[in-house]
Parts: sequence; structure tokens; C-alpha cells
Amino acid sequence: MNASRVLLAASGAAVLLAGLPARAAVKPHGLFSDGAVLQQGMRVPVWGTAAEGEKVTVSIQGQTASTTAQGGKWSVALKPLKAGGPFTLSLRGENTVEVKNVLVGEVWVASGQSNMEFGLSGAVGADQTIPAAADPMLRVLTIPHATSETPLHEVTAGWKEAAPDTVRNFSAVAYYFARDLRRSLKVPVGVIHSSWGGTVAEAWTSRPTLESESELIGLLTGYQAAKRNYPFALMGYQQAMEDYRKAAQQAKDEGKTVPKPPAAPPDPADPRNPNRPTVLYNAMISPLQPYAIRGAIWYQGESNAGRAVQYQSLFPAMIEDWRRTWGEGGFPFLFVQLAPFMPIQQEPMESAWAELREAQRLTTLRLPATGMAVITDVGEERDIHPRRKEPVGSRLALAARATVYGEHVEYSGPTFDSMKVEGNRAVLRFKHTRCGLAAKDGPLTGFTVAGADRKWHTAKAEIQGDRVVVSSPDVPHPAAVRFGWANFPVVNLWNGAGLPASPFRTDDWPLTTQPKEASR
Repeated sequence: MNASRVLLAASGAAVLLAGLPARAAVKPHGLFSDGAVLQQGMRVPVWGTAAEGEKVTVSIQGQTASTTAQGGKWSVALKPLKAGGPFTLSLRGENTVEVKNVLVGEVWVASGQSNMEFGLSGAVGADQTIPAAADPMLRVLTIPHATSETPLHEVTAGWKEAAPDTVRNFSAVAYYFARDLRRSLKVPVGVIHSSWGGTVAEAWTSRPTLESESELIGLLTGYQAAKRNYPFALMGYQQAMEDYRKAAQQAKDEGKTVPKPPAAPPDPADPRNPNRPTVLYNAMISPLQPYAIRGAIWYQGESNAGRAVQYQSLFPAMIEDWRRTWGEGGFPFLFVQLAPFMPIQQEPMESAWAELREAQRLTTLRLPATGMAVITDVGEERDIHPRRKEPVGSRLALAARATVYGEHVEYSGPTFDSMKVEGNRAVLRFKHTRCGLAAKDGPLTGFTVAGADRKWHTAKAEIQGDRVVVSSPDVPHPAAVRFGWANFPVVNLWNGAGLPASPFRTDDWPLTTQPKEASR
């Protein structure tokens, strides 16, 4: 065959191949990267992409599962795996992918806002913790910040073995939580960290859940209204700027002070804004599902404190939302009660932060498989990000060890149970007093009492056995008691296990963050 015929044949073959559909190689979801940790003892979904109709076989620990790709996607469910490793997760189709150095153990998701995102390097004790962090059986993965108006399904992050350089900027709370679980359980532990500072809970909640809750749908309708009204707000701003320029020039000409320019209206749909409803759920939680996990830890609420009463509905709805969309049932959800913050007040006061803590406390009463870490002893008046993160992560781990893994350890400080009025005294009973009640560093503090007039007075409080007796000469007929009801509660009721009591209230009187129409 001469050269011209060879060239003609080659070009013809290229045209023929270009007309054929491309074959997509078998590819696992991004969470199944080298170094991954898979959940032990439960069904483990594994999924990814492949060519239409391609047979995909997944193997690990002598177990094999096969399926056929449909719509370019495939998914199999492995039977429960045994803790250990490292293993190789093999995926075979027209190509073979081997995910290496895979462990099987306990997997948790850590999420929330800045106090969860707070890096280990900034925490008290980091200079001792970081150099000692090397542990190949502890793995971490951080999801990059992203927003989306619609659910996403892929992640661009990889697992890393715990080492000084890999945990330095990892979530301090999540690291201490995982470290304590490793020490206690003696199995591999993996934590997927997905948080964003300064964000609201509705951003971490799916659209169907917000739409289905009558108390929450306003979060969506309000956002949609803001988007519709933005062009008009922008027109008003442009007119205001035109008027400002004239006024500024006139002021300069007359030697007067130039007025401040008007502020531009924020664009509600700005993709850089993480506080739009659903956008963080869509971009930073949805892509993790249905990766097999044991449970979730959560540290958030500061950004919702101004709407604390709404949080009583929003927070449980978000938890149930994750449980439903993950498809694992009611997995454990452990969270941190807000730390003390802002200047200490000497007299009883109303407090949006106290109301948010109450919403968190009520969540543990209303939803099963939830637990709360109380940190009234680690706050800082002038810093919304207290640097003592080890007690936070350790108390979350303590709750997991007791309620999830069945260890016989006390995991909670005293929690309010009941109140009985005896003459001019209110007698309070608590749960989690198996190790007794204690006043740490002096007489009990932080109790206030009110009569039917709803005026609060600082109260005297004494421990009598398993009870706390509260009274005030200004309240001869007690109607209600509050404990730690302040932005920065100064409290010292603990139990013998060394855990602080949660702030609480015994009344159901209207709160300051209650919507006006609801408080009438």
C-alpha cells in the first residue's frame, strides 16, 4: 500500500472512531480515595461512575459485589466489614482501580460553623498535641468550602493519615474527638470534616425539609422574595448614589463635610454567600451521602442566636433531615452547647444566647440518639472562639463512648429533671447525679428565681443530697427558676464525675427571640 493510501485509511479510521460513544472508565466516588476509612459492622455503600451498561465488581476483605452501570452511575452495598486494615478496595470493569491503604473502623462526620472549623494549631495545648499526633490508624478528610443552589454529588478531597502536618489545620474539636475514640475503642477512626464559619443552620438543611415545615418555609419564601426584590433595591441604590454624588460635590464646593455614601444592597443570590438556605447542605453534605458513618458531631448556633425560638424547630428538623437523606436511620447526632461569651453581667438578664442553649437542651429531650456537650467552663468574654478545644472534643467523645459504644461511664453533667415548690423554696431534682452533686470552687452560683410577676432575682442555692434548693427573700412564692441564663453564665454546679450542669429554665414564658406575632 502506498503512502497516500495509508494516510487515507488512517484518516477514515479516525473519523469512524470519533463517531463512536466514548467508554468511561470505572471510577469510584471521591470519598473512596487511598487511605479511606470504611465503617465497620454495617452495610457499606460503594458507588461511582462507569460507561453505560458496564459491569462493575467491587471487592474487599474477601467479599465481592457486582452491578451494572445505568445512566453512567453504579452502586453496590457491601455486607458488614470487620475492623482492621490496611486493605485494598478493588473495583473492576473494563479497567481496574485499586484504592489502597483502606482501613475499616469508626467513621464520623463533623460539621457546623467556626468553632468546629477552628484549627488545632490555634487551640490551647497545640504545642504538645500536634507533635504527638502521628497515628496511621486515625484518618482525616476536610471538605472544601462550596455553595450550590442544587444538590451536588462529588467531592474533591482526599483522606490523610493523622500526623503533625495533616492535623495542624484540621478541626481541633473533631481531632480531639477522634483521638479520644481511638484511645478508647482501639480500632481505626476516620473523621470527615465539613464546616464553614459564620453560617446558619438553614444553610445546612435541604430544601424539601424547609418546604415541609410550616415554621421554616418562611426561610425559603423570604429568600426568594429578596432575590425578586434585588433589582429594585439596586435601582434605588443607583438613584441614591446619583443624589449622593451631587450632594458630595455641593459639600466640597461649600467647604462642608462630605456625607457618607449609601451602602450597596447585598445580592441575595451571591454565590460567595454561604448563608442562603440549603446551599451548604447541597454542596457540603449531599455529596457525602450515602457514605456509611456511625454518626455526626456538630458545633453551631452562634449565627442563629437571634432566632433562638425558631431554632427549637430548625435544629431538630435539620438533624432528622440528615438522618432521612443519609438512609441509615436514626444515627447518633452529638452536639456542643454554646460556650459563654460577651461581658459578664452581675444581675439577671434576658439573653438570646441563653435561649439558643435552651433550644439545644430541648433537642436532647425531643429527639432520640442525641447528646450534648456542655462547656460552660471554657468560654471567653471577649472571644467568640474559645481556645480550649480539648474539653469540647473530649466531652463529645465521652457522650459517644457511653451512648453509642456502651461504655459504663458518666457522659453528662447534671440535667434538670423536675421542680417542686415547698413554701418559699423551689426544690430542684436532676438527672446524671449518680456520682453526686458538687459546687465547684465555692457556693453555688448562677440560679435566679421569679414569682408570678415574672421578675427575676438572684437566688441562694444549696445542695441537699441529690437536690438543689433555691430561694430568695425577694420571692416569697417561687414560680420559676433559671440556671445559667446569661450570655456568659457564671455557674459552678457539677456532678462528681467532673462534668458541668447544663443551663436551663423551668418556665415556659415568652422569650425575647419569639416572633412578635407568636408572642402576643
